[in-house]
Amino acid sequence: MNNPDAVIDANLAVALDALLTEQSVTRAAARLHTSPAAMSRTLARLRRILQDPLLVRAGQVMVPTPRAHALRNEAATVVRRLGALLTPDAGVDPAALSSTFTLQAADLVGAALAPGLLRLARLEAPGVSFRFRTEDLEGGPVLRDGRIDLEIGSIDHIDPETRVEVLLTLRMVAGVRPGHPLTEGTPTPARLAAAEHVVVSRRGRFTGPLDTALAELDLHRRVAVVLPGHLAAMTLAARSDFVCLVPATLPGAAPSPLTETATALGLHLLDIPLPLPPVAIGMAWHPRHAADGAHHWLRNAVRRTLRTADGTGA
Repeated sequence: MNNPDAVIDANLAVALDALLTEQSVTRAAARLHTSPAAMSRTLARLRRILQDPLLVRAGQVMVPTPRAHALRNEAATVVRRLGALLTPDAGVDPAALSSTFTLQAADLVGAALAPGLLRLARLEAPGVSFRFRTEDLEGGPVLRDGRIDLEIGSIDHIDPETRVEVLLTLRMVAGVRPGHPLTEGTPTPARLAAAEHVVVSRRGRFTGPLDTALAELDLHRRVAVVLPGHLAAMTLAARSDFVCLVPATLPGAAPSPLTETATALGLHLLDIPLPLPPVAIGMAWHPRHAADGAHHWLRNAVRRTLRTADGTGA
C-alpha cells in the first residue's frame, strides 16, 4: 500500500520554507496565516517524509539540523518558482519578441496592413516578422489547428469558439479612371448599370449585392471579367473603362488604409446611389491566444494599423 506521506504537495514546500526561515513553529504559522497546532502537524509530516527532525529545541529556541541548513536555500528557490508559476502573466516586452506571425487576409487587406505592421514592428518589436497567407484556407479550421495566428477581413465562417473583433465598418463605392464617363454628371443607377464592370470573387461569381440592388429597379449590369483580388481589379479599372468596387469609410469617418491603393492608382471614387449593405472588417483568433502577451501585441498592432490612416495609432 502506498504511503500517503509520499504524496508531496506545494503547500508542504511553502511550509518547509517558512519553518526553515522563521525557525519557529509559532512564527511560521503566523507567516502562513494558520494555527500553531496545524503548523506543528505539518512539521511532523515533513519530519516523516524527510526522515530528519529539521528543527530541534535548544533551550528556549529551535535550531536547524544540518539537513535543514542544506535544504533552506533550495526550499526558498522552489517557493519563488512556484510563485512565478502561479502568477498571472504580466505581459511581454515587445522589444524582446522573436516571433513570426502568420496572418490570413485578402490581397487588399494585406496591402493595407503590411506597411503599418512593419512600421510598428520596427519601432516596437524589431524581432517580429510576418507571413501573409491568402484566403485559400478560408472556411477550414486553420485557427483551431494553429496554421494561422490571426485572420483579418470579412469574418463569416468561424468555428464556435473563435474570438472575433470588428475593426472597421465600410461601404462600397465605385472606382473609375480619371475622365471616365461616370465622372461627368450624376452617376445614376441606370448609368452605373450601363457601364462595364469588373467583379472581385475568389469563387468566380459574377453577381453580388450590387446586382441585387440593381435588380430591384429592373436594372442589370454587364460584368465582363471576374478577378480573384481587389488589387488586380483596381489596376484594370485604372487603365480602362471598367468600373470596380472599392471599400471606403462611412461618411464623416477618417480615411481608411484600405482605400489608399485606389487613391494611389488615381481612381475616382463615386458614391453608389443604391442601398448596399455595409462591410464589416474584423479579426479572428483562437482563444488559446487570448492571454498570450505576444499575440496581444499583434492584435493591438493590427487594430492600430487599420483604425488610423497612417497606421501609427495616433
